[in-house]
Amino acid sequence: MSIPTTPHPTRLDVRHLSTFFDTDEGLIRSVADVSFQIHPGRTTALVGESGSGKSVTSLTLMRLLSRTASTQVSGEALFTQRDGRTVDLLKLPESQMRAIRGNEIAMIFQEPMTSLNPVFTVGEQIAESARLHLGLDAAAAMAHAQRMLELVEIPAAAQRVKEYPHQLSGGMRQRVMIALAMACNPTLLIADEPTTALDVTIQAQILALMRRLQAETGMGILFITHNLGVVAHHADEVAVMYAGRIVEAAPVVELFAQPRHPYTQGLLACLPAQQRKRALNADGKRRLYAIRGQVSSPLSPPPGCAFAPRCDLALPLCQQAMPALNAEGPGRWARCVLPIEQRNLMQHKEAA
Repeated sequence: MSIPTTPHPTRLDVRHLSTFFDTDEGLIRSVADVSFQIHPGRTTALVGESGSGKSVTSLTLMRLLSRTASTQVSGEALFTQRDGRTVDLLKLPESQMRAIRGNEIAMIFQEPMTSLNPVFTVGEQIAESARLHLGLDAAAAMAHAQRMLELVEIPAAAQRVKEYPHQLSGGMRQRVMIALAMACNPTLLIADEPTTALDVTIQAQILALMRRLQAETGMGILFITHNLGVVAHHADEVAVMYAGRIVEAAPVVELFAQPRHPYTQGLLACLPAQQRKRALNADGKRRLYAIRGQVSSPLSPPPGCAFAPRCDLALPLCQQAMPALNAEGPGRWARCVLPIEQRNLMQHKEAA
């Protein structure tokens, strides 16, 4: 079942997206029946632990999956362009996708040191996008690259534009990635772990920069992360992924106030702020909560609910069939067969 449209205009409407990989060991279901929406001027966060399918989702939408991989992609990704036309990103010819990629849709990759080309200056890499999509000549494109470095608050932009990625710090390289993504004023930005490996001060600066650029341009953002603290402060809507599927979707305030799916409840129970609320044990210490077990292999997923082997509330019914993503209130969706009242018992138990 798809998550229905909201009163906000839609920039990207993803419907029943699935991405499978054929391997020698078998079929890997990295993304299965994923649906969500991104709206202009708003941020949708895609969260979940490593291996849940978040990055594969973004690469599928950008049509950047390895050409050497044997993939099966299905579903729809309906993108509304600047001119108001709606296209399905998954069915566009590559020539049309190249015109959209980097122009109307941009992406900040997870690790800038491996995403930036080490043999070209950062200015040349930004200028290339401006020449291709904006039709600027070499001099004008380089001047545009310098303006973009100034936009992302890199000091001495006139000097940095001539430098190579290895000459910049991690925070500066991430700013260069944002400048490269913003070079053509995209209407949709996909940010895949944009603050990974950065210290907390630089993280805050990068996130504040992205919020400022969003406020100035009105772009929609798909924010991919496993950092729930960042989600709480920077997202409008949240979709929680587990084992390739969305298990819960909700407005950010409601999700943190009252998570509905046992997996979401477990993730939030692991936050440091929740640990401090726990009662002291007999030895005067607080028990550190952790979700037991580990994610099952994508080559041999369990029958029924993928989270059932790790869920303290699992019933035999949970192992019989994959639960549907059901509506549980305005803007609230959860993939669970248990009554809400029974799931709340787990939440109260984890808070104890």
